[in-house]
Amino acid sequence: MGSAGVIVAGSGVNYTNERAGYSVKVLNPCNRVPVSFIIDDSTALVNMAYYGIPQFKEVFPDQYQQDWKKLPPEIPDDFVREFGDWCRHYGVKGKYSMVPYPACTGWLHRFIPGCSSGQLKSSLRLVRDFMMPNWDIHPEMISHTRVINTQSGLPYPHATPEYMENWEWSQDKSSDELASYIAYALDILKKADLPCEGVTTPGGFGSQNMDNLAMGTLQACRDVFQTEIPHFFRDVRTDPSQSVEPELFHVSGTGAGNPRCSVHIIGCTGDWFGGWDGLSPGSADRFITPDLKKGRMVDVIESGQPAIMVCHWPGIYYNGTKLGFNIFKTVVKRLHQKYNHLIWMKNSEIARYWACKKLTRFQRSENGIHIKAPFSTSRFSIRINKRVKGAQLAQSGGKASFKRVHSPLELSDNTFYVNRNESMFCFRLPKGKSKLVIG
Repeated sequence: MGSAGVIVAGSGVNYTNERAGYSVKVLNPCNRVPVSFIIDDSTALVNMAYYGIPQFKEVFPDQYQQDWKKLPPEIPDDFVREFGDWCRHYGVKGKYSMVPYPACTGWLHRFIPGCSSGQLKSSLRLVRDFMMPNWDIHPEMISHTRVINTQSGLPYPHATPEYMENWEWSQDKSSDELASYIAYALDILKKADLPCEGVTTPGGFGSQNMDNLAMGTLQACRDVFQTEIPHFFRDVRTDPSQSVEPELFHVSGTGAGNPRCSVHIIGCTGDWFGGWDGLSPGSADRFITPDLKKGRMVDVIESGQPAIMVCHWPGIYYNGTKLGFNIFKTVVKRLHQKYNHLIWMKNSEIARYWACKKLTRFQRSENGIHIKAPFSTSRFSIRINKRVKGAQLAQSGGKASFKRVHSPLELSDNTFYVNRNESMFCFRLPKGKSKLVIG
């Protein structure tokens, strides 16, 4: 692959060596189906719907008729902790936005009007220490409303689609221009001590400019945070005929020891929780029905693709009634009731795994498989159509033995499973060259 364009990941990659008489297929991590939860329009304290709707209405007065004044201006940290506690208990992981300059109200690294400096520091600490172990943090550009002049730090004075982050401004910008804008957002979160490996696009940001968006993300994340595998969330696809596998953009340097790429994470559901404004009640049945037989999540999970749900934080809080949160609880409980082969992952973990899944190469030897990987990852899983008695992973630092397990559901790092005609291996894939020695 050259330095531009996109690789669309498939359900697995087969490497067949006819002379050796078997093939190698890369599986999902631990041979399970990844699931994740994307939370948009979240930030410290500010209710983005309350402050965003009047700004959107100024641009499109006929489209934004919500009575925004009846919404609460703040989503409290008590709710963040309640939500995080519940998700920890059920193993939920995903992405949580932190809009750096939320709806132009104030700056996360400086102050939010109406909140004391102590309240802001406490809110950031809650996200940093409590949420981040299981959630990636993304900027959702800078304000999620008005485009910001990065020289002055002020919004442009034009309330038109051409100067709103959600609409036209980003569609004709070069990768360098987008990288500069994204880097500005990332730098604010860096100053707030919130590390990021990826970004989220607000509304239609970059929807007609994907190649430059992908390169801008790659450049900005590497420049500000030295991210090895930057990722971004841009699209939601609910059409069953469309793939929701992560997409790799701008792959280069894989053979020269300087691998680069950015990964597009794709959501598979709409916001069927509480809407982006906290005024649009959803239904758990659209994700998975009470009889556990139908729904968008059922379709995607049974295809083996990553099943990534999408919501907006104001709709999860739902103006204090927590309607969206309660719908989410129902969805998760139904998923866990139906399936025992799901693996909750952060977006960055999915991005890393798919980069390895698509770019790692294999070559057969007399007693095993030579592996060349541009990146490392945990829980890397492959299948060969051959029974083996044992396995070791040899690399420059030594050898690691594999433990045999009795069910595919027991696969974890440094284990293998054998049935009548095939063997599955799960291991920590090292960057560079290694060898799976099989007996």
